[in-house]
Amino acid sequence: MVAGEASGDLLAGLLLDGLKTRWPDATSVGIGGPQMQKRGFETWWPQEKLAVRGYVEVLRHYAEISGIRRQLRARLLREGAGIFIGVDAPDFNLDLEAALRERGMKTAHFVCPSIWAWRPERVEKLRAAADHVLCIFPFEPALLAEHGIAASYVGHPIADVIPMAPDRAAARSALGLDAGAPVVALLPGSRRSELRYLADRFLAAAALMQQARPELHFILPALPSLHGEVEQLLAASAMNGRVQLLEGRSHAALAACDVTLIASGTATLEAALFKRPMVIAYNMNPMSWALMRRKQLQPWVGLPNILCSDFVVPELIQEAATPQALAEATLAWLASPDKVHALQQRFCALHAELQRDTPTLCADAIQKVIEG
Repeated sequence: MVAGEASGDLLAGLLLDGLKTRWPDATSVGIGGPQMQKRGFETWWPQEKLAVRGYVEVLRHYAEISGIRRQLRARLLREGAGIFIGVDAPDFNLDLEAALRERGMKTAHFVCPSIWAWRPERVEKLRAAADHVLCIFPFEPALLAEHGIAASYVGHPIADVIPMAPDRAAARSALGLDAGAPVVALLPGSRRSELRYLADRFLAAAALMQQARPELHFILPALPSLHGEVEQLLAASAMNGRVQLLEGRSHAALAACDVTLIASGTATLEAALFKRPMVIAYNMNPMSWALMRRKQLQPWVGLPNILCSDFVVPELIQEAATPQALAEATLAWLASPDKVHALQQRFCALHAELQRDTPTLCADAIQKVIEG
C-alpha cells in the first residue's frame, strides 16, 4: 500500500481495519503514516516524502520521489504481494499501479480521482492502473463503468465522524460564544495560495455584513501553521479586533455557526454534513483558472452542489466573488429560515447516503479482486 498524506493515512487505516478482520494474518507494507502503523503496517519510506503540494515543490522533489517509486516497484515485484492498493495520491500511485499490473500483480485504487470535475484525461491512466477502484461518492461507480473500469462505492469516512445532528449549543459553549448571537464562520481555505486570493475578500465581505447587521459575530478557524499569517491579514483589515480567530477547530466552528462563507474544497462537504447553509467562493491565478475552466466537466464547483446535482448553495467564482456579492449571498441565508430548513433536509439525506460500513465494503471489494 501507498498513502501519500494525512488524509490518505486515515482512509488506509479504515481499509486495514477491514482487511485485518477478514484476514487476521495478513501483512501490509509500503509507504504510510501513523494510522496505518497502528494497525501493524510496515512502512519502508516515511509518508512525508510524498506529501508535496504545488507545481514548484513537486519539481524540486521530483528526482527523489521518482527514485522512491522506482525502488518500491522493484522491491514489490521482487518480494511479491497478493495485491497493491494505492490510496489517493494519484500522481504517484497510478503510474506505479500500472507498472505492477503490467507485471501481473493485482491492483486497486482507493478514492476515484476527480475525473468528473477537472481531470478527464486521468480516466485512461486509471483504466490502465487499477483492477478495481474504491469510491467515496455514490455516483462514481456508474461513471467509471461507462469507461470499462470496475468500481465499488464504500461510503465517505467523514460521514461517520460528523454527527447527524450536530450540537450547536455545545460547540458555542466550547468556543465561548453567546448562545443566541448570529454567528458567521469564515473559512478562506487551508493553503497559503487560497489565503492569498480569498482572505482579503472574505474579511471585506465580513465588514460589509457587520455594517448591515452589527450584532453578527464572526469566527475564523486557521491551521496552526497558518495562524500567524491569518493574524497579519486580520490586523491589516477593517475587521481587526472583530473576528474571533481560532487555532484549528474548523469542525467546532461549523457546528457553532448559523452560516459559513467558505472556500471551495473538502471543507464544503464538511459544512454540508454539519447541515450549515453556505456560500462557496473561489479565486485563483487568472491563467490557472482559464486552464482549469476549459477542463471543467460539470456546471458546479462545490462538492455539495455536485453531490446534489443542483445549485443548492450559491457559488461565487473568480470575478463574481466580490466582497459585496459574498456579503449579500451570506446575509440572504440569515434572512431565509425556510430555505435553511429545506437545505438541511437535503443535507440530512446526503449524510445518510454517504454513511456506509467502509471497512467491510473495502474488504469485500479487495477479496473479489484477489479471488477474481
